[in-house]
Amino acid sequence: MTSPLFQPLVDELAAQIRSGRLPPGTRLPTHRALALRHGIALSTATRVYAELRALGLATGEVGRGTFVRETAVPPGLAVDQQAVATGVVDLNFNYPALPGQARLLAAGLRHLAAGGDLEALLRYAPHGGRLHERTCVAQHLASARGLAVDPAQVLITDGAQHGLAVACMALLQPGDVVAVDALTYPGFKALAGLLHLTLAPLPAAADGSAQGPDLDALRRLCARRRVKAVYTMPTLHNPLGWVCSAPWRQDLAAIVRQHGLVAIEDAAYAFLAQDAPPPLARFAPEATVYVSGLSKSVATGLRFGFTAAPPAWVPQLERAIRATTWNTPGVVTALACGWLQDGTVRRLEAEKRRDATARQAIARQVLAGLPLVGHANAYFSWLPLPPEVRADRVAAALLAQGVAVSTAEPFATARQVPHALRLALGSVPPDTLRAALSAVQRVVQDHTDR
Repeated sequence: MTSPLFQPLVDELAAQIRSGRLPPGTRLPTHRALALRHGIALSTATRVYAELRALGLATGEVGRGTFVRETAVPPGLAVDQQAVATGVVDLNFNYPALPGQARLLAAGLRHLAAGGDLEALLRYAPHGGRLHERTCVAQHLASARGLAVDPAQVLITDGAQHGLAVACMALLQPGDVVAVDALTYPGFKALAGLLHLTLAPLPAAADGSAQGPDLDALRRLCARRRVKAVYTMPTLHNPLGWVCSAPWRQDLAAIVRQHGLVAIEDAAYAFLAQDAPPPLARFAPEATVYVSGLSKSVATGLRFGFTAAPPAWVPQLERAIRATTWNTPGVVTALACGWLQDGTVRRLEAEKRRDATARQAIARQVLAGLPLVGHANAYFSWLPLPPEVRADRVAAALLAQGVAVSTAEPFATARQVPHALRLALGSVPPDTLRAALSAVQRVVQDHTDR
């Protein structure tokens, strides 16, 4: 089989990038200039740069051009959880834990072993969970999230990510258009790619006083395209930390009804936002799948999630659970439901809110003077970089100093990827966090002064 005509040029440029002859940050010729220089068609030049981007060697920026990418930063950083080298401080992923949680697990397992019908935990369970388990979750949603649903509307999943997958598999088809924020949760991007969904980015609201995506942009999108669903994080958005107002939620609910959309509400971090407006599922209960879990509020290793959905959609969601995992592990479900009932989850959520607030305060103190974006209770912060400061260069410099951070690339759904860093604050001890953030401050300042 012969190679495409553009492949030799791709190989040549790739070799120059990998050898350092074209160092990171180098602006490559325009598509037209590349075509003229090598006597190729403009469309072929476009294919060359597309191949370099696919190899992780180049990045295109609308209005600025194509640049050599910093290859010291893995392309999948903040999308796929990768092993972190010994001695590297990981500010990519959040796995917040409190002192004493291992002892709490030991006590919970002893309690579980001492009573109840252990044989039941070894047998298949209904796909969405047993009725008393779904009732535990429904009570938690009513008391802690302001969402009253019948237990029959609740389905238990293997974490919130599984809940998102179940919702998409059950309710969407390959090629369906899903409206998402221009900056969104990378796990949903990965899911959309696997299921061949088309993501349509929504910019942030132009009104500086508003928090959330621009709903007028959503209206315009629905007018010109056949949008099937909207994926939203109205209560403590990842990565921007916004909490959308009640009027915003009412407005979105009206759009969902007008255009017959499926609304997927991701509430994985909602426990951190106190006094938040009611969930979107309260405003559009007939069209919203509410997804959350205990990974962030209790432990990431406890793969226990849940969805709440309109009754008409429950059979489809159950079918998707059956196809992917049949049911959640009985031991995990029993342990989680016990902690939901005895108040352990509510206590851990309160303690983690305090912990996240303290960590956010450290970030704002250490990074004072930089345009940090985030919620006061969030376990992450968003750091836009000054003009002409390249995020991949900053991330590579930090990695060389033993600090791993994420750029905006894994979060971006629009063609224009902003130069920014997303800082996960919840995975290292506070003193280590302070030192790592000090390194961030120094490296950003160094690149700004160049």
